[in-house]
Amino acid sequence: MDSTPHGAEVTAAGFGLKGPRGWAFRNIDLTAGPGSLIAVQGPSGSGRTCLLLALTGRMKPAEGTAEVGGLPLPKKMAAVRAVSALAHVPGVAELDPALTVGEHLRERALLQGRFGGSLRALLRPRRERRAEARALVDGALEAAGLDPESLPKGIRTSVRDLERLEALRLSVALALVGGPRLLAVDDTDLKLSDEERAAAWAMLRGLAAAGTTVLAVCSEPPEGGKALGEELVLVRTGDRPAPAPEKAAPTTPVPPTDTADPVDPAGPADPTDAADTAVEGDSRPADDGRAEGHDDEEGAVDAFAETGRA
Repeated sequence: MDSTPHGAEVTAAGFGLKGPRGWAFRNIDLTAGPGSLIAVQGPSGSGRTCLLLALTGRMKPAEGTAEVGGLPLPKKMAAVRAVSALAHVPGVAELDPALTVGEHLRERALLQGRFGGSLRALLRPRRERRAEARALVDGALEAAGLDPESLPKGIRTSVRDLERLEALRLSVALALVGGPRLLAVDDTDLKLSDEERAAAWAMLRGLAAAGTTVLAVCSEPPEGGKALGEELVLVRTGDRPAPAPEKAAPTTPVPPTDTADPVDPAGPADPTDAADTAVEGDSRPADDGRAEGHDDEEGAVDAFAETGRA
């Protein structure tokens, strides 16, 4: 892992992402320098994960501007993906419970050796490549605070037997093997005790202090902030005002009819026609929640599904 501070600056203005059923998130403004710790706070379904995926080049935004390490989004999505890494993202970057810790580490080292380096690096002797892979893995484990020897069965420990904090550390270590400039971690404090949550944030603070920019989704932001010396940037999702209700179509009043007057050839106005018009105008929903500005959990889920198309 590259030990040189090389975190990416992250900026966004009016940033938003829209799915088939509405906005996953909108009006996000963000300025974070290299080596910052960025906490994305919001309730479940408020677009937190979608924002994480959009800022790492995995989902295409619909409005606004953003840059990661000077690379504009969405124009340079592939380049942003190359300098960022995901950890602990359900359905995108998650651990396989059937594999052991050692199997996960070996697989990640093989992928890094095959696709993470130059062609010239692949031509080096196998012994050199193995030594480099071992150094990368050891450095990533140390940075994530995971000691395989402390696990019940060492590196042969199955992922399903890991504690939640240990699984989080392993996921972060796997992401760090490639030396990303931006590390994005989802559900940082999900189902963690207060002590485990403090340990998780201490790990992420250490990574940011070492130079890697960290973007972490959470339910509650870390305590301490700048009192601990790091630059903490807080971004909240789900704070947008609700859209104004759609106005019903105006109805035309029906004049009273007099039976003594001659009958109009076109027929008298039927009050039920006006009533029907009023009901139709009142009952037209905003395309079942698809109107612009609609924000709910389904919108976030549908936008999350778009990650495979970005």
